[in-house]
Amino acid sequence: MNSKWKTLLLISFALSLMLIKHHFRIKKHLQKISLCWDHEAEEPQLSEWFNPKKRPDVITMTDWLAPVIWEETYNRQVLEKYYKRLNITIGLVVWATGNFTGQYLKQFIQSANKHFMIGYNVIFYILMDDFSRLPPIELGPLRTFKLFTVTEDKMWKDFNVIHMKQLNRYIIKHIQHEVDFLFSMTINQIFKSDFGVETLGKSVAQLHAWWYFENVKNVPYERRPKSAAFIPLGKGDFYYHSAIFGGTPREVLTFTAEYQKAVTNDTVNGLSSTYECHLNKYFFINKPTKLLSPEYNWDLTFRTPLQIKRVKIEWQSKRI
Repeated sequence: MNSKWKTLLLISFALSLMLIKHHFRIKKHLQKISLCWDHEAEEPQLSEWFNPKKRPDVITMTDWLAPVIWEETYNRQVLEKYYKRLNITIGLVVWATGNFTGQYLKQFIQSANKHFMIGYNVIFYILMDDFSRLPPIELGPLRTFKLFTVTEDKMWKDFNVIHMKQLNRYIIKHIQHEVDFLFSMTINQIFKSDFGVETLGKSVAQLHAWWYFENVKNVPYERRPKSAAFIPLGKGDFYYHSAIFGGTPREVLTFTAEYQKAVTNDTVNGLSSTYECHLNKYFFINKPTKLLSPEYNWDLTFRTPLQIKRVKIEWQSKRI
């Protein structure tokens, strides 16, 4: 009888611990929601932190009034005062599959740990097909990483389709419950300077270093009318780079779903367009709320023009 009583007490104690843990998790989440509601009206107006007149040499505002973030145009301190009060968490997805692991991943994570969203809660989501290739990872305060498996897909061979399909699943199951903002990046990049909260937004697109200074008529949009990625001649805003895109988890989730629909449509019509063309079609229809200048993803094999005042990320185009 005494033994049974002890067992019941132990079970009761374990259940109590679980309930307390669950209670504080819910309480923290509700406090965060409450704080967001309390301060929602206090979110800085664009004019309070963004000054397009500082850079008359470049495009700083789109036709749909979305800011294009260049060095000297933003006041990060104003934004940090707001975001620090919300205690936000930012997620960064990086793909480390096939041969693009080991040293590539190590350089990416080490540089991101040093420059990505310093002072904020960060979760690095590393998606791999072989965990044995994971290099040692040391992270600073407020940052952690999680590993997700990238599995083969019987239906698709294109790794971009597989990646977006599985990212869709992971956002639904995990990521949307853990972060406030989310970026997806390719592994062939090295952070060179601070990538901060000026980049956060509902829907964030990266201007392509190769094509920003070219005539929009020459950019490689999909021009076949039957393709879901089709953009007619004479149309198009900018050419966006697939190496970086982001926004709220819901917006990233929406893109992954729309991309899968578009690729399926092309397959039915016997067509195959590039992932980047589909990304550009998506942003042509669904205008991004914030654009990152080529400073945030510059190819150093190019001659760096005067407009590029500070490279945030070096895109290593020849490594993949």
